[in-house]
Amino acid sequence: MTVLPASPIERLRVLADAMRLRILLLLERGELSVGELARSLGTSQSRVSNHLRLLREAHVLRERHEGRSTLLSLAIVDDPLAARLWEALREDVARQPEAAADLERRERVLDERRGKDGDFFDAVAGRWDKIGTDFATGVARERALGALLPRGMVVADLGCGTGWVSRSLCGLVSRLVCVDRSARMLEVAASKMPPLGAGVAVEYRRGELDQLPIETGELDAAVCAMVLHHLEDLHPSLSEMRRALRAGGALCIVELAPHKEAWMKDAQGDLRLGIEPRDLVEALRRAGFEDIALESPNDLYRPRRDDGTRAELPLYLVRCRKPARD
Repeated sequence: MTVLPASPIERLRVLADAMRLRILLLLERGELSVGELARSLGTSQSRVSNHLRLLREAHVLRERHEGRSTLLSLAIVDDPLAARLWEALREDVARQPEAAADLERRERVLDERRGKDGDFFDAVAGRWDKIGTDFATGVARERALGALLPRGMVVADLGCGTGWVSRSLCGLVSRLVCVDRSARMLEVAASKMPPLGAGVAVEYRRGELDQLPIETGELDAAVCAMVLHHLEDLHPSLSEMRRALRAGGALCIVELAPHKEAWMKDAQGDLRLGIEPRDLVEALRRAGFEDIALESPNDLYRPRRDDGTRAELPLYLVRCRKPARD
């Protein structure tokens, strides 16, 4: 708790100075650094500092530290006596010619501050994705958007691999089912999973996509990302996904568009060099899905070739639903 000066006379003495009253009028409009305050008053920083020392001792200023700067604002409301004194003096202070000039200078100082900030961000806008979005896990954006979605859903990551999609889903659903044919992939996915919040369960199930280890109608939704180009025949797996979903349940698929990077067959076990989007849409239709929508995720897959260069392969996204009346 702030200890206020014991004597009302001391507070009267601190406020009985024209320069200090001008300082209070400026800070009433919003916080300023010491340098900005001196420029707004049209005087030296050393002269202002002496007045600020007395105002600090009277506990009528609030300080906030930002980097190397100290930002000051008015805290006079914390002292009922000082607040009453300031209320009685404010109008007279504001009518002084010096006060009007102070406020004009303050606006120029703030314009300069805004201009500097704007110039900086204008200058780095083209590089901001590299210097301003370097996050530890990259899932904060998904969590922020997912916080707007209803909880309580049971969702599966089909062909989860090492958990690229699962890690984004784990905080958004009540139960997450991770399915992969590889036991080792499931082990790695579990090791990379971030701490779970209350009421969130994750299950790891080994199985094939055409024989899913999931009960009929168990899922509210499922995602299958970068998996189908590893399959020879799409229909058995898509039919299984439909079976595992409840009536009206949603399926989202992320896939590679057709490409010519043949080395990926050996390097990544791909059986197909991408899938034609219209072929996947037709396969989903034959499997009994409806409300099929094709979208661009505004992303590229960038695998590294043997020579160190990266391919840039377009992705696409397909959303669909199992009919509500099955």
